Amino acid sequence: QVQLVESGGGLVQPGGSLRLSCAASGSISSINAMGWYRQAPGKQRELVAAIVSGGSTNYADSVKGRFTISKDNAKKTGYLQMDSLKPEDTAVYYCNARLRRYSGFEADYWGQGTQVTVSS
Repeated sequence: QVQLVESGGGLVQPGGSLRLSCAASGSISSINAMGWYRQAPGKQRELVAAIVSGGSTNYADSVKGRFTISKDNAKKTGYLQMDSLKPEDTAVYYCNARLRRYSGFEADYWGQGTQVTVSS
């Protein structure tokens, strides 16, 4: 069964750092593209960062210069490095990935979400 499992969330003080991981399991040959989204209470889910197969990245203006997205196909894992965290970064973070199976079939999957809380 193919799935994405997130880890790395938690409580951090303003100005601190966290690294979120999103690991793909199952018969997966590669992560073609990945996006990290977040949803704060009472707000819509928003795209925070994205990376495509060629390595190009995009970031929301609110996180540019503070967050870095990456992926490691050998480990079948994507990452979101979050630095200089602010209270407004508090949200549940979700990864979404387009995964390629060994058969060549591609599909999109969501992780279960991980809570990030930035507070003193």
